[in-house]
Amino acid sequence: MLKQTRPYRHDQPAKTAVVLVNLGTPEAPTAQALRPYLREFLSDTRVVEIPRLIWWLILNCIIVPFRSGKSAAKYAAIWTNEGSPLKVHTLKQATLLKGYLGERNHQVDVVAAMRYGKPSVTSVLNDLQNNGYGRILILPAYPQYSATTTASIFDAVFDTYKNVRNIPDLRLIKHYHDHPGYIAALKGSILKHWETNGRAGHLVLSFHGVPKRTLLLGDPYHCECHKTARLLAQSLGLAADEYTVTFQSRFGKAEWLQPYTQPTVEALAKAGTQRVDVICPGFSSDCLETLEEINMEVRAAFLQCGGKEFHYIPCLNEDALWLRALAEIVEPHLHGWPTSFDALRDLQQSANTSATLAAKLGAT
Repeated sequence: MLKQTRPYRHDQPAKTAVVLVNLGTPEAPTAQALRPYLREFLSDTRVVEIPRLIWWLILNCIIVPFRSGKSAAKYAAIWTNEGSPLKVHTLKQATLLKGYLGERNHQVDVVAAMRYGKPSVTSVLNDLQNNGYGRILILPAYPQYSATTTASIFDAVFDTYKNVRNIPDLRLIKHYHDHPGYIAALKGSILKHWETNGRAGHLVLSFHGVPKRTLLLGDPYHCECHKTARLLAQSLGLAADEYTVTFQSRFGKAEWLQPYTQPTVEALAKAGTQRVDVICPGFSSDCLETLEEINMEVRAAFLQCGGKEFHYIPCLNEDALWLRALAEIVEPHLHGWPTSFDALRDLQQSANTSATLAAKLGAT
């Protein structure tokens, strides 16, 4: 629940903020830090749809006690001096995006939040509310929409404002899986890698997996991943047999979206493919799933099965084309809001008038 700690002021015009929300990360690569993070993440009913009582027992009696140590070791393998790669990249993206929006004459602030872990969506929205931000645009870090990710962010936003008296003007970006700037940024990243390292015999586009039942129930994620892949392949001039769309990060015994990433690259190696390049278009920031799962585990599996060269193409992170694309994605959603310098000046004049009237009525 959002807590308003500062009184409303009539002499301060409402400000605008973009909130870039990513999945989240534990505070440290330790079992102790993993326990609350896993518990929060896997307690989300959007993520795990198993009946609550059964899942509570599995989560708290099996997964959290026994998986925390293993997960901590994986995080330790990719942890940097700055901290968790996902959090580091997301914070930098927020800072840079503010600059790119400024170049497009939008005077807005950009802050980062995490769906699980810190800084939480609620804490960030609370700070914005208490500092006079009356217009909030939520920007999920997920290009492809899924109920398991994007909708969960929206849940957190709506829950935050459930008992707020003066809710800000709120806008949400659902997806941008087919945005030309996003596709161009992915293309640029791949071409840059190929210019330096040569071109692979096969390109694997690995997206995060979700249970197959989500597709059957109407989740558009699978379709949006394939559209991203198709548009990217077309922009690169790839034939159908030169790339493969796969899904990674399976969890549990249920069937997930296929084909699975690791078995696919193993099959490519066994079939004689000497080199594969792997990119993860659904991840806007490098994280555990890309740096440890793909660049370590899947790499080792490919080489063990006879492959000779495994190239991981990093996420877009702070790539200039990507930040420009994000600014282009955000801009239409700011339409009608006073974010230009002239509009903000007029807004301040209006606020001064309101403050004068309020003073006559004995308000602040």
